[in-house]
Amino acid sequence: MNARRSGAGAEAAGAGENSDRGSAAGAGLGHRIRQKRGRKTYERLMRTAFELLEHDDLETITIAALTRAAGYSVGAFYARFRSKAEFFEAMLAEHIAERMQIRNRLFVSLPDDELVNALIADLVTSYWQRRRFWRAALIRGVHDPALWTPVRKLGQAFADALVSRISKRIRRPLTDVEDGNVRFAFQVARGAINNAIINRPGPVFMERAAFIDNLERAFRLVSGYDRLMGLDRR
Repeated sequence: MNARRSGAGAEAAGAGENSDRGSAAGAGLGHRIRQKRGRKTYERLMRTAFELLEHDDLETITIAALTRAAGYSVGAFYARFRSKAEFFEAMLAEHIAERMQIRNRLFVSLPDDELVNALIADLVTSYWQRRRFWRAALIRGVHDPALWTPVRKLGQAFADALVSRISKRIRRPLTDVEDGNVRFAFQVARGAINNAIINRPGPVFMERAAFIDNLERAFRLVSGYDRLMGLDRR
């Protein structure tokens, strides 16, 4: 992936909103996972699974292969998870918690004129790096709507954060149309990323810098961000 953006390591929200691990974004999954006994082992299994998914699809990674790569026994896995499916739910909760942290850092650290570029660049870069994990999540979400609920809430939280940021800058609430445009811009961005991961339709593929450039342009156009923030007059 051609990560040409210095801000491509972060993702949005107001300061102080759900920045802790296992925040509200992942709460919908948390109750379906056993208590995390032995945080070090838990985190090592998580980290190893994400690393393996950089090269292999989820279906081909066995529990034995995962634990061997992590340096633990199969018994250590089953002491924490009842099944591979439950482990994947824990991975999804971990992913959501990470995205919430990144979201917070972006919104706190970036000025208005850099925020959209950094948001889109980070979304594309991070989901491309985890494309095998995310493809598995998309497929499972079709068959298990409950699995997808916290993911949907995460997307809504991103939109809420940008709507709030714009409203504070322009010192008024957004109109229903303006609010809808911002939220639909996020829907367009997520849809383009998901489609690129599942179908790779082209002609601009996700691993190319042009994908980020075009998605940034589409987001600005649909959301009306530059006009709302007065950036089009600079």
